[in-house]
Amino acid sequence: MAIVTTTEMFKKAYEGGYAIGAFNVNNMEIIQGITEAAIEQRAPLILQVSKGARAYAKHVYLMKLIEAAIEDAEQSAGFDLPICVHLDHGDSFELCKSCIDGGFSSVMIDASGKPFEENIAITKQVVEYAHDHGVVVEAELGTLAGIEDEVNVSAEDSSYTRPEDVQEFVERTGCDSLAIAIGTSHGAYKFKPGTKPQLRFDILEDVQRRLPGFPIVLHGSSSVPQEFVNMINANGGNMPGAIGVPEDQLRQAARMAVCKINIDSDLRLAMTATIRKYFNEHPDHFDPRQYLKPARAAIKDMVAHKLINVLGCNGKA
Repeated sequence: MAIVTTTEMFKKAYEGGYAIGAFNVNNMEIIQGITEAAIEQRAPLILQVSKGARAYAKHVYLMKLIEAAIEDAEQSAGFDLPICVHLDHGDSFELCKSCIDGGFSSVMIDASGKPFEENIAITKQVVEYAHDHGVVVEAELGTLAGIEDEVNVSAEDSSYTRPEDVQEFVERTGCDSLAIAIGTSHGAYKFKPGTKPQLRFDILEDVQRRLPGFPIVLHGSSSVPQEFVNMINANGGNMPGAIGVPEDQLRQAARMAVCKINIDSDLRLAMTATIRKYFNEHPDHFDPRQYLKPARAAIKDMVAHKLINVLGCNGKA
């Protein structure tokens, strides 16, 4: 199967009460771990690339690795695994255009930090070019706090999405999905220790009422598993107070209008924790394959857990 858009994925997800996992990729081992889990769970998949990942690994390397993953799924599993290749947090028309021209099937234009009218104008420009090339567009309304790659927004500058703006924004831009801010945040330090994380389901319900059937996206949705945080800290790391979004709240969102949930920090934590532990236990080893193999396995196990218990998209491919 060729790379697909999210159109059919999101339609089925909305009707079925589940979400598609959008996992950020940076290298071969991460791509392998994610796709191997999706193959075993027969789950549709979004592999997303940030501006930083594209600069780190180069566009052509990432595309060829993803193409290899699709071919491997066909050969090893005997079925077509639907994979969408998505630009995460595109910050300009030029970047979105480059990814569209380079074979991505979905792009995000994030002009959420701009005034409302400017956000509409920039998003509409991307939508027009993307749709002319058979590519879908995710936009953002409201601003998430946190740090992740090029995204760096202070808590003071973050803002919840205003449901009363959503319908006008979607109608005027023609975007295909919309990321909204309901209390998630980027990075591993999403909430202060001692606080009880709580997503604003009232905002999500209001948006769903105003735009029935329209796919909503959650960014900053890693749960920051404490087993990996503890493993990092026990093996020379220093990540005190790293707290994420409770998985039961993400599952609740997936039963509503949320069709895409972004997961990045959890992948980083799983890989880093496993490698740190391996180095501590095997100080004499120096072959990258020795420590990247268990790191890849940790990615696979964690993604399988997400597909089944958080997203609910296992068996939907």
